[in-house]
Amino acid sequence: MSLREQISGDIKNAMKAKEMEKLNALRMVQSAFKNREIELRPNPMGEDECLAVLKKLVKQRKESIEQYQAANRQDLVDAETKELKLLETYLPAQMGREQIEKIVAEAIAETGAKTVKEMGLVMKAAQAKTGGAADNKIISEVIKSKLQ
Repeated sequence: MSLREQISGDIKNAMKAKEMEKLNALRMVQSAFKNREIELRPNPMGEDECLAVLKKLVKQRKESIEQYQAANRQDLVDAETKELKLLETYLPAQMGREQIEKIVAEAIAETGAKTVKEMGLVMKAAQAKTGGAADNKIISEVIKSKLQ
């Protein structure tokens, strides 16, 4: 079952169960998929593109939570946190820091990078190896620490 089919099914279930918060969040995801599909026309939207849209939405939620915390808006933090948890259930399991460090070490060895200036090459290789199962922010931090 594809990600889009899964979300459509969950929307139907949320409607039947009258779970409005979940329903609104899933409709927002479906809308983001539609917008991305329109941007990609005439090419079809694949599973990788769906994951990319979902990751973007997760990143937006995390940034919003940080800003709301800075503004002391706990009500908005709670709402965004609920949406974030729901969205993360559709993402593949995230790698731990130890796994990321191993992959980054392999990527550095493959690319032969020595300085932080070559971080882009290492980042690209590491992202290809993780297949989206690692947070890019953590990958970036690990690369910086290893190349300095």
